[in-house]
Amino acid sequence: MISKIFRAHGRLCTTHPWEVIIGTFTLTICIVSMCLFGFTDGICGWNCECPSEDIEKISDPLVLTVTRCVAVVYIYLKFQKLRKLGWKYLLGIAGLLTIFSSFVLSIAVIKLLEGDMKGLNEALPLFLLVIDLSKATTLAKFALKSSSQGEIKENISRGLAVIGPVVTLDAFVQVMLLGIGILSGVKQLEKICYFGCLAVIANYLAFMTFYPSALTLIMELGNGESLAENWKVPSKLLKHEEEKNPVAQRVKLIMSVGLVLVHTHSILAGNGLTAKEGVKRMKYKKPHLSLGTFYWKELTTFSPEFLVTAILAIILTIKYIWWDNDVKVSQEDEQDVILKQPSQPRFAIDEDSFKSAEIATQTDNDIIVSEEPVIQEAEKLPVIDNDLDPSVMSDVEVVNLVKSKSLPSYKLESALGDYERAVSIRRRILCEDIREEIVEKLPYRNLDYSLINGACCENVIGYMPVPVGTAGPLLLDGRNYHVPMATTEGCLVASTNRGCRALVKSGGVRSCVVNDGMSRAPVVRLSSANRAAQVKIWLEENVHVIGEEFESTSRFARLKKLQIIQAARYLYIRFVCQTGDAMGMNMISKGAEKALNFLRSKHFPDLEILSLSGNVCTDKKASAINWIEGRGKSVVCDAIIPSSVIKTVLKSSVEALCDLNVGKNLIGSAMAGTAVGGFNAHSSNIVTAIFIATGQDVAQNIASSNCLTLLEPHESGGLYISCTMPSIEVGTVGGGTILSAQKSCLEMLGVAGGGKQPGENSTELSKIVCATVLAGELSLMSALAAGHLVRSHMRHNRSNVALNSISNPTRCCGKLQ
Repeated sequence: MISKIFRAHGRLCTTHPWEVIIGTFTLTICIVSMCLFGFTDGICGWNCECPSEDIEKISDPLVLTVTRCVAVVYIYLKFQKLRKLGWKYLLGIAGLLTIFSSFVLSIAVIKLLEGDMKGLNEALPLFLLVIDLSKATTLAKFALKSSSQGEIKENISRGLAVIGPVVTLDAFVQVMLLGIGILSGVKQLEKICYFGCLAVIANYLAFMTFYPSALTLIMELGNGESLAENWKVPSKLLKHEEEKNPVAQRVKLIMSVGLVLVHTHSILAGNGLTAKEGVKRMKYKKPHLSLGTFYWKELTTFSPEFLVTAILAIILTIKYIWWDNDVKVSQEDEQDVILKQPSQPRFAIDEDSFKSAEIATQTDNDIIVSEEPVIQEAEKLPVIDNDLDPSVMSDVEVVNLVKSKSLPSYKLESALGDYERAVSIRRRILCEDIREEIVEKLPYRNLDYSLINGACCENVIGYMPVPVGTAGPLLLDGRNYHVPMATTEGCLVASTNRGCRALVKSGGVRSCVVNDGMSRAPVVRLSSANRAAQVKIWLEENVHVIGEEFESTSRFARLKKLQIIQAARYLYIRFVCQTGDAMGMNMISKGAEKALNFLRSKHFPDLEILSLSGNVCTDKKASAINWIEGRGKSVVCDAIIPSSVIKTVLKSSVEALCDLNVGKNLIGSAMAGTAVGGFNAHSSNIVTAIFIATGQDVAQNIASSNCLTLLEPHESGGLYISCTMPSIEVGTVGGGTILSAQKSCLEMLGVAGGGKQPGENSTELSKIVCATVLAGELSLMSALAAGHLVRSHMRHNRSNVALNSISNPTRCCGKLQ
């Protein structure tokens, strides 16, 4: 309700700006005029007698000087903030006029009420400090978000609806606080606080009426042509236009009402005296100075504190006009410069005005454009200025900035401060090369991009919804787990779920972690093989020295061992360490870098560091060293399945499963030359599905899927099944695990975040991965042995849906897709 009232008020001010502005000025002039012809005795001046008594001062001149200077600096900083919006003078002048009208109105009201004006010069700093120009900046930002002139009035009205209640409450609180000073009993303090209250009220009224109207006119008149051009009216049409212009008629009416009001007040206040007679009542004395001499004397007679304040104001004004124009951009910030159009508001930028503008480089104050842009003669390439804030621009303007290479696409989030809007603008740019209906199929709303930005992905245009199913309960070490699996492969979750059911009926899975150590292997080079051998020997004898440097970079990193592999004059130094609950690649890279720099600076200055990764780590590639030495968590799981469960649940037999495992997983893999770690049915399927669901680095499924599956007859007549996985690379903190959806899947397993002991949760997750792989292996092998694979896939892959989509292709632009 309150917002609607302020919105309606804002619409009134923006749709009738001239009436509001003239009305504000008329009211101020009326009150000032009433002071001249009312109860007061006139104003001190050239020919008006003034009291000769000195004004009592209660403040030390030094304190008064400091407060005035603080007020001047405060106003300067507010003007600088307004300038960052791209308006060096216009918005500042509007704000200054608002302040001035508030000040004049406050003085006039005091005079009208016969208030004591003595000592109010000390209240001027208070007046400047209670006047907050930040609200003017905020309202201007709403106006500058307009993409067309038609939106200006609506956006200013919406801005008043948002900030109006806040400004009103602030004004009320300020009046209440200053009201306490009025009741203090200290005469001078009461006077200053009384003036402050009036100033707050006057400024509030001016801001709510004068400023929105002035802002509307500035935005409209500043668009396109100059102000002078907008005011040109043919003289022969002037009379006709005045007769037909309702705005001019309303302005005349307002001024006439003001004149009548002043005249009426002068009669009543003078007890029947006319205005002329009221003036005669004022005390005159014959001028002893000429008018010019009088004003020169007044201007050259300064008190010391006023002189200091005036000098400071002049210096800041000169700095603001000339020196604040200088824009110096460092080389690393060169990509962040923003386009600026001095001749028109930012909302008026044409979408086609930057069709082939090349990026501009800047040295000191000179702007150099690498190639002449193809722009119409009337449209010049805007000046570049890094003070502008893209967050107050319209979407069209920001798109133009990106297209002109003045704002890199990957920096939209930081420039706008609105992650979802940045994604939306990036999608808008993408639609110029890709059909919009295609881009729109990718969702992007309702995602916490603050967690993604700078951590998980760049140039974000949305997110990929992947179905997540659960397999379970999986009985592992006496505890049940419902395992989330993100996949688009039909039958995978159902098959794994069947394996979990068989394991539950068999007493569950047992697990053990036989090794824990993430690795990073930098490659360094020495001058000769002999020198490289010397370094190798030194490292092997001083592992503890390197370990101290390595572990100094993290409170969780613990170096377990160094594996040094020499190839001629090259050394591959494989750091193996525990990394707590993090997967640990960044942690171990940081430690390895610190250790190598120590090694080079303190012991072997001729050591050349070629790369922090020399591919002996080995990360995201199939390798024998991960299969043999292990990487991440090395886990073994096993279970014993009774023959009755194999027969009733898995529809197979012990003999058939053992025979198939030898022929498929062992001999078949060997005959195909399958890489090490590939002696399994489909471990990668399960690993990848769990990795996507829980926010792991999916590319690490290569090493993490290393698995040896063994099926053997058990002495009890059942089946002994085991999965040995030496390199499961998982973490429960950092990376994609911070995203809300992925974190919820970790919470489902009870392993989100760090554990009570370092590495507790990540170790538990590695066991769950291995045990789920075992369930998937058991089910798939049983389906293959029973000949159920094709039938189950046809059922769960929804083949009819797929066939229907092929037989009914979509059409676009009259063409089959």
